[in-house]
Amino acid sequence: VQLQASGGGLVQAGGSLRLSCAASGRTFNNYIMGWFRQAPGKERVFVAAVRWSGTTYYAESVRGRFTISRDNAKNTGYLQMNSLKPEDTAIYYCAARGEGTISYGPSTYNSWGQGTLVTVSS
Repeated sequence: VQLQASGGGLVQAGGSLRLSCAASGRTFNNYIMGWFRQAPGKERVFVAAVRWSGTTYYAESVRGRFTISRDNAKNTGYLQMNSLKPEDTAIYYCAARGEGTISYGPSTYNSWGQGTLVTVSS
């Protein structure tokens, strides 16, 4: 599956952004879709994931502020980010992997989008 992330930008602290991840190629069903982020000089880390069924998983740092969702009919996933903080500044990547035990490690996802930059100013 090929992934295309979009929706990043510059926002003030406390603001909101919605990222999108459009999938093409192989069917988007039966895949877990995840979002990761990588801040400058830091490792890529898990943000959120959603199963085809809609079950969601979140990193503690974003729980209650971010909402992950997907529209299987449109082969598109979303990450709604509210109450943004300067520490949320990073390149955000969407990723996909086959259904199975949920994993928070980037190496377990085998399809990646190109990344979209989110900058939160204080």
